[in-house]
Amino acid sequence: MNPNFSANARNDFLLVIRAKDGDQKAYAELMQRYKDSIYFMAIKMVNNKDDAMDLTVETFGKAFENIEKYKPDFAFSTWLFRIATNNCIDFIRKKRLNVVSLQTLSEDDKDEKQLQIASDSLNPEQTSIKKQESEKLKSIVDQLPQRYRTLITLRYYDEQSYEEIAQQLDLPLGTVKAQLFRARDLMSNIMNRRKKNLRSDF
Repeated sequence: MNPNFSANARNDFLLVIRAKDGDQKAYAELMQRYKDSIYFMAIKMVNNKDDAMDLTVETFGKAFENIEKYKPDFAFSTWLFRIATNNCIDFIRKKRLNVVSLQTLSEDDKDEKQLQIASDSLNPEQTSIKKQESEKLKSIVDQLPQRYRTLITLRYYDEQSYEEIAQQLDLPLGTVKAQLFRARDLMSNIMNRRKKNLRSDF
């Protein structure tokens, strides 16, 4: 067990040990401790009570199904919230990867807001163009390492602040900013490579 664990984290770890041995009361207590927090995190991400409840149940299902994989290098709550976050991100990606501008992937933070979902009413031609842009962006995001995909989704699709992302992922604020900078840089590089490949085809 990590010697820096708080009292709550140590108690969680003891419950996990019991759960691994098949103690159903331990499972129930872990769920009781975190179900409200997971639910409110999910509802903030998906903005729908029914979906949030389903995602909460799925999160615990995945966590308990894979509880043997939990390692006490970090708190059980951290591990659980990361499962919940990824679960919500997968749900959002499937349900509403709508329209994102590809025009700017700037290093300048003031320009990053141009990378946003557009949900305005569009005519058929605009809808087609925006759909193509969304598909292009998704293909670029999908090429990023998992940690960068998560950050991009939280920042641009969910429009969360740096502080909210840092709290949700249990990361230092500086790390979130640095990794988002790196993620945008990687996306820009992928776009530039694609443009070069297109030009070389002619």
